Amino acid sequence: MEEKLIIAYKEVDICQEEVMVLRSVNLKVAHGDFVYLLGKVGSGKSSLFKSLYAEISVKSGEAEIFEYNLLKIKRKQIPMLRRKIGIIFQDFQLLPDRSVYNNLSFVLKATGWKNKEEIDNQVMQVLQQVSMEHKAKRLPHQLSGGEQQRVAIARALLNSPELILADEPTGNLDSEDGHKLLSLLYEIHKAGTAVMIATHNLRWVEEFPGRVLHCVTEQLSENGVTAEEIGEDEETVELSEIKEINVPAEELPKVVADLNEKMEKEEEIKPANETEETLKPQEEKEEEK
Repeated sequence: MEEKLIIAYKEVDICQEEVMVLRSVNLKVAHGDFVYLLGKVGSGKSSLFKSLYAEISVKSGEAEIFEYNLLKIKRKQIPMLRRKIGIIFQDFQLLPDRSVYNNLSFVLKATGWKNKEEIDNQVMQVLQQVSMEHKAKRLPHQLSGGEQQRVAIARALLNSPELILADEPTGNLDSEDGHKLLSLLYEIHKAGTAVMIATHNLRWVEEFPGRVLHCVTEQLSENGVTAEEIGEDEETVELSEIKEINVPAEELPKVVADLNEKMEKEEEIKPANETEETLKPQEEKEEEK
C-alpha cells in the first residue's frame, strides 16, 4: 500500500512578488521523512517553505499539503493548516520582553488553547523535550544562542505538528550548538515527525543522513548536488577545493567522508620546511604588492 503523503507537489511554479523563483517543482514528502533542502542564499529555499504554509500563493500546477489544495485554500483554512506545521527560523524570533514560558504560552493561547492547566502541562512537556524546562523563567537575552534555538524548537512542537520546517536553523549558532540542534531534530524525526531543513551546509548530511534536495537555477532536484551550486560558508570549507560532487543523494555522505579523509592525509604530508614567505598572512602579502 502506498504511503500517505504529507506534501504532494506536481509541476508547481513558485513566485515571489511576480518573480519566478522555482519552476515546475515536483516534491513528495511522507510522514517521518528527514529532508535537506540545499542551495545558495536566494535560490528559493525559503520561498518553497513559505508556499507550504500558504504565505506565498501557489497559482499553477498541483499542490497539496495535509490534503489542503493550496491553489484553492480559503483564508479561514490557513490557520488550521499552520497548526499542523512547526516552523523554526534562523533568528529565533522570540518575544524579548517575555520569559521562555510566556513565549510558549502566548502561542498556545493564540492558537485557541484556553485551559490554564493544559497550557502549563503542554509548555513544560515541550520544554522537557528540548531539555530547557529549568530555564522556563528566563528572558531570551539571558540565554545563549543554542538555548534560544532550543526554545524555538519547543515553540514549533507546541501543537504536536506532523511537519517541521527549519529555515537555516544553525545559521546563528557555533559548530557545537549546531551539532546539538541537528541531533535534536534527528531525534524528533525518528519519533515520526517529518522534518525539512533548508541549509547551504553540507556537513550535516554525513552524520545525519536523509533525503537531499537542492535548489539551483529555478529548479528543485533530487539527483545530485554540486558544491558550487550550493554555495559555501566557513562550516563547509572542507569542500572549497572540490569543483563538483555529482552523485546520487544516498551516496553523498560516503563521498563527503572520503573527501575529508583525503584532505586530512594531504595535510599530514605537507612539507615541514615551508618558507617564511609562504607563512606570511595574506594581508601582509597584499601590502607588499
